[in-house]
Amino acid sequence: MVRYIECDELAALMRSDKVAKKDFIVVDVRDDDRVGGHIKHSVNMPSGEFPMNVDELVKETKEVPLLVFHCALSQVRGPKAARIYEETRKNILEGDDIPHEVVILRDGFTQFQTKFKNEKDLVEEWDKDTWEPEWQFNEGHGFVSVNRP
Repeated sequence: MVRYIECDELAALMRSDKVAKKDFIVVDVRDDDRVGGHIKHSVNMPSGEFPMNVDELVKETKEVPLLVFHCALSQVRGPKAARIYEETRKNILEGDDIPHEVVILRDGFTQFQTKFKNEKDLVEEWDKDTWEPEWQFNEGHGFVSVNRP
């Protein structure tokens, strides 16, 4: 059974003595919507190519005890990739697997970047123009332009 991990829990893990890509790995399955930033040390495996590359991912991560999957919102692509990974790992490693856990980042990178966009130890290549809206809703005025310098 795949479980969800909260943004704060992932941030705490990343700031602990655990080593990225050894003790845990973050797999970002966003496609061209990865532009604008990503979780530090994450591996990008676009969802459109994931089924063709999952066998290699399993072989490369067979010693990693925790895998965290996500997409933009972790509603479709992230959970689907996690499920495919887990099934493939079971088939490839059969009885030779280590104890491991596959988790999904709740609310995906969208929520993670909202909370941690200014934290250089957690988010890389964050782009303000990608994530901050040009328009916002103002009660009584409808959508208004957000002034940008």
